[in-house]
Amino acid sequence: MRSFSDSYRAAGVDIEAGYKGVQLMKKDVARTMVPGVISDPGGFGGLFAPNFTGVQEPVLVSGTDGVGTKLRIAQLLDKHDTVGIDCVAMCVNDIICCGAKPLFFLDYIAIGKNDPKKVAAIVSGVAEGCVQSGCALIGGETAEHPGVMAADDYDLAGFSVGLVDKAKVIDHGKMQSGDVILGLPSSGIHSNGYSLVRKIFNVEHTNLNLYSDELGETLGEALLTPTKLYVKPVLAALEAAEIHGVSHITGGGFFENIPRSVPDGLCAKIERTVLKMPPIFKMLASMGDVSEREMFNTYNMGVGMTVIASKETADRALEALRTAGCAAYPIGEIVAGEEKVSLC
Repeated sequence: MRSFSDSYRAAGVDIEAGYKGVQLMKKDVARTMVPGVISDPGGFGGLFAPNFTGVQEPVLVSGTDGVGTKLRIAQLLDKHDTVGIDCVAMCVNDIICCGAKPLFFLDYIAIGKNDPKKVAAIVSGVAEGCVQSGCALIGGETAEHPGVMAADDYDLAGFSVGLVDKAKVIDHGKMQSGDVILGLPSSGIHSNGYSLVRKIFNVEHTNLNLYSDELGETLGEALLTPTKLYVKPVLAALEAAEIHGVSHITGGGFFENIPRSVPDGLCAKIERTVLKMPPIFKMLASMGDVSEREMFNTYNMGVGMTVIASKETADRALEALRTAGCAAYPIGEIVAGEEKVSLC
């Protein structure tokens, strides 16, 4: 029996559009299936049977996040197939900081008016993020919010659950002076600080499709570049070397995120002159008259994640990261100090 409600549609919610969206996204969801998935999309819950072989004390690690106001750039450009990558990355890049491998992901889309093709495009990005990080998209929800959101508006959030053996949870207490800080390059701004980005570039009244010689692409392309996923490279580094800390550089930049993995009495000394910054950051600082301190306290400045390895195994960590496709490079060392992080 076909499910529909003329009264509900008159109030602004189209049930049938939701069904069509589910049909359109099925092929992308299928790309994410990994061993352990034991349910089909569309049920009341996503079922996953984890494989605990070789795991002595299983620990589940979860993370949740959204894409933030970067979504406004997608809406202005009418391009919706990459922000799902951001959503996955913001979650799985967090849980990998504990040493956990993500198992599965679920998304939540709130939208003013359900456009099946737009929703399917969003989910295609979510699926791509899951594929890149080796986890399954086992469920999600699309909620139509007429009268609360404008028809073209939407918000996107999600969460992931990962697994790590308790003995392999990254132990910051082993960190010591001489440990090497490796920088994992970002793809750009990633998904933080976009309220300031939108203000500086006045995006509502700027042609985002104009090519910029400074950027080597259009401003819109630079702003919409998806967040890089670090799961597979970091997992490789964890297998190859002694890792004492991993930090995902998101909102709060260097000054808030690196200290989260540095014990008291130690300081991450960063050589800022070696950092490889995409040109978008110089443009932001210049056009917005943003101080260097504030830039490093807001953005990743070209380093989306830091991995702190023992001095003896840093070369092995670097080789593993690079073999996994991440062009990591040394950006500093751990020293004695109370500042937690210092830019030199």
